Amino acid sequence: MNATITTKKGKIVIELYPDLAPNTVANFVKKAQAGFYDGLKWHRVEDWVVQGGDPRGDGGGGGTMPAEYNDGKFTIGAVGVARRDDKSINNDSQFFITKKVASHLNGDYTYFGQVTQGQNVVNMLTSSDKIQSISVE
Repeated sequence: MNATITTKKGKIVIELYPDLAPNTVANFVKKAQAGFYDGLKWHRVEDWVVQGGDPRGDGGGGGTMPAEYNDGKFTIGAVGVARRDDKSINNDSQFFITKKVASHLNGDYTYFGQVTQGQNVVNMLTSSDKIQSISVE
């Protein structure tokens, strides 16, 4: 299953891994298909990561859901879920994509996908860019 994130700078294709994080993937797909992410900005853009999906746009929004830790590795283009200090609970809407290897996240964040096309688009994003849409096939 693939998700395609459309931005004004191009498309990002992510292979989703429901076998590793079934509830996380189902939640992401449901939100994407409902148009939840449409128009939300990439509120966190750093040299090693971009993060979006916050309905408030400041990193503090979204609900919660149980974490689903797995053996996925946070290499370049890994897709994970934001969380706060309580490692058992993830944010239910905010996700991030790594721009560099981030092995310090392995086992501490839910990994649920991998960029297969458009990593160059990820690397060009700024905090003024928005998610135009996310489609799932």
